[in-house]
Amino acid sequence: MAMVFADQMEAINVLKVLKVLKLCIIHDLGEAIHGDIPAIHQDQNLDKTKRERDDLKSLTKSLPISLREEILSLWEEYERGQTPEAKSVKALDKLETIIQHNQGANPEDFNYAFNLSYGKKHTDATALFKKLRVLIDEETKCHALKSRQLPN
Repeated sequence: MAMVFADQMEAINVLKVLKVLKLCIIHDLGEAIHGDIPAIHQDQNLDKTKRERDDLKSLTKSLPISLREEILSLWEEYERGQTPEAKSVKALDKLETIIQHNQGANPEDFNYAFNLSYGKKHTDATALFKKLRVLIDEETKCHALKSRQLPN
């Protein structure tokens, strides 16, 4: 998604696209050892960031120090979510999660309605992400209606 929409992301110039792509790859590395926590359960897991940071340090310990520091720095930047690049990647990550939920094979009791508010603060950050969110939310609403999670 970052590659597809790179030329439309506000505050991201061509020179920053490489950084965006690195953030896209690195932000999930901390989940490589212990796995990801489903979005619906993330608020209940307060040590998620610490565990992911520790796992990322473990994964990068054999790398040259400069590369290890770059990876850890980019991961921290994503976690803080304050730069335009990190904000964009956070928004894309939320949108991609919802798309997976809409298109994936989910349990019968899957909570589609949850996705209608999931990550809104990130996806409301720019006009592009708001526009994408509207399209994705339409599909989410269809699933939620079929599952009787929303009134007709």
